[in-house]
This record gives sequence, structure tokens and C-alpha cells, in this order.
Amino acid sequence: MGVKTILSLEDLKKIFPSYGFIKILPTSSGIIDTTYIVYTKTASYILKKYERNIPRKIVLDAQLLKQLNSAGLNVPLCLGKNDGWHLYTRLTGEQPRTIKSYHIQAVARFLAKLHCATSKNICDSNVMIEDEVTDALKYTKLHHFSYYKKFEFLKHFSHEDAVLIHGDIFKDNTIFNHKKVGVIDFIDSSCGTLSFDAAVTLVGFDARTHHDYFINIFLNAYNQHAPKKLTKKVVKEKMKIAAHFYALKRVYTYKNTLRAKELLR
Repeated sequence: MGVKTILSLEDLKKIFPSYGFIKILPTSSGIIDTTYIVYTKTASYILKKYERNIPRKIVLDAQLLKQLNSAGLNVPLCLGKNDGWHLYTRLTGEQPRTIKSYHIQAVARFLAKLHCATSKNICDSNVMIEDEVTDALKYTKLHHFSYYKKFEFLKHFSHEDAVLIHGDIFKDNTIFNHKKVGVIDFIDSSCGTLSFDAAVTLVGFDARTHHDYFINIFLNAYNQHAPKKLTKKVVKEKMKIAAHFYALKRVYTYKNTLRAKELLR
């Protein structure tokens, strides 16, 4: 479920009285934070309540989105906040179902421009992410030992502090309007390497089922715009780490292995 905190239309009107909202719909995706789609007579928006104690990350997220929007990237903007609720613009389009080559090219160009925009940003430590991996490994060893053996090599995982990356560009975090891509959910962006961000994106866009074809298309588009060119060898090495990293998170977060299998195939 995408909703943990229930909000009525009447309460929404009181929180953001100037918009004239006429409809509120809960989302069915997401397991951490509460997300609604809210409507006026002429537009729709995303309404979020972060169910975590991350006030500093929320502020940095709003600043990052403003920076990326100014750089010409198609990302949502935070329009306002009140009583713990945050209102964002809603991107036009839909999530991709069957991945085509133009999806790969578009997301590669987006990622390259993102990396150009964030390459000068100062990053914080990723100790929290590395602690999360440690906790997830302990849980998996206790409850899913056969999977733990697949993940054990991640105990040496270090999310290098290089540049600010999205780190979670899977299909469900992208919105396509024809061949134009927008990316959402930057709240958990972190410091990392360009190659890891590229690898996560390729894993999320089914590159492994298309062998090297999607990887070649991606790198051809990415390397034309990126602050630093990536090689296929490095990206493929990172893809293995990325697939296992997110499979481990799914075992730990969802408390089952069904979603992990999708990444370990």
C-alpha cells in the first residue's frame, strides 16, 4: 500500500485551502511513505507524507529538485508543505511497460545530465546505507539462509562517496510522455559512483534480459553527455552488485523473497 496515514478531502482542503481540491485518491505503490494523487478542476498533484524522521533529507530533496529543474531535467517540484504534508507537481505520462530502445536512450541521456548537474554537489557520508546492508544481511542469514549465501559478498559493500546519485531509477520511478522521460522519488538519493547509478538503471530497465544490446545503447547515449565516460566492463561489474544489493533490500524490506527473485534471475 502507498498509504499509511489516512487523509480525507475535507482535511486536505484545510491543509492547502488555496488550491480548491475536489478529489483525493490513494496510491497502491510504495511501502514506506504515504502518497496520494490530488485533483483540482484543472490539474493533478502528488501529495506525500514522509513516515520517517528525515527532516533534513526532505529539505535537501526540495533543493535538489529545484536545482535539477533549473538544469532542464524533467523532475517534480515541491510546491509547498503544511502539517507534515508535502505537495508536488505531477509529471505527465505513464510508467513504461514493455521496454524499447528509445526508453533506454532517454533514461541514459537523463542520467548523464543528472550527473553533470550533481557532479559538483557536496555529498554526505553513506554510513547509514552501509549499516542498512549489515542489518539486512543479519536478517537474511537468520530467516533465508539460502539467499544469504548469494548476498554474503555484499558484507564488503561500500557506497563510495563520489557524487550525488539517484540510486533507484527503476521503471516505477520513471514517467514517459512519448519519448520524453521524467524521474521521480529523489528522497533517498545518496552519494555514490556514476557507474553504480548507471548499473542500477540498467538492472531496473531489464538490460540483462537483452544481453549487451541495451547496455550498448545506454552507453552510447550516456557517454555523449556525461561528465565522465563509462566502460561496459565496469558497468557490467556494477550491475551484479546492484542487482544483489536491491534483491537484499527487497528480502529485508518485504520480508519475503518473491521480489528478490525478479532481480536474481
